[in-house]
Amino acid sequence: MSSTDVKPIATANNSVVAIDGVREANENLLRLTTEAGDKVRALIAREQQGSFLRIAITGGGCNGLSYKMKFTADPKRGDILVRTAGIATLVDPKTALYLKGTQLDYSNRMVGGGFKFSNPNAKASCSCGESFSV
Repeated sequence: MSSTDVKPIATANNSVVAIDGVREANENLLRLTTEAGDKVRALIAREQQGSFLRIAITGGGCNGLSYKMKFTADPKRGDILVRTAGIATLVDPKTALYLKGTQLDYSNRMVGGGFKFSNPNAKASCSCGESFSV
């Protein structure tokens, strides 16, 4: 598929969106566990900010790079789409370089619960699990 193709996709809430200039990747880039997918689906329904989960890596945090997650209604040209655990997840190309092979899990435990990234590219990460270095 060329980057100028328009491809319709079903999002987490089963709405259909036409995507222009978005490439698809498989779970070798990013994989959500079943638990993470279930939690994201519930949050999409509750927040109503958009049907896509966007994951980005930005500068900052104790170790230099931080994970950011938000919901968005529309993909951007150049985004990479990963369908995993029933969730349409968007990643920008720069973030994809750092995420390859990453798993996102979710736990509802009282202590140590929440979303957790397991990134094989991280050389070090902080105790909160929200920042890392490569």
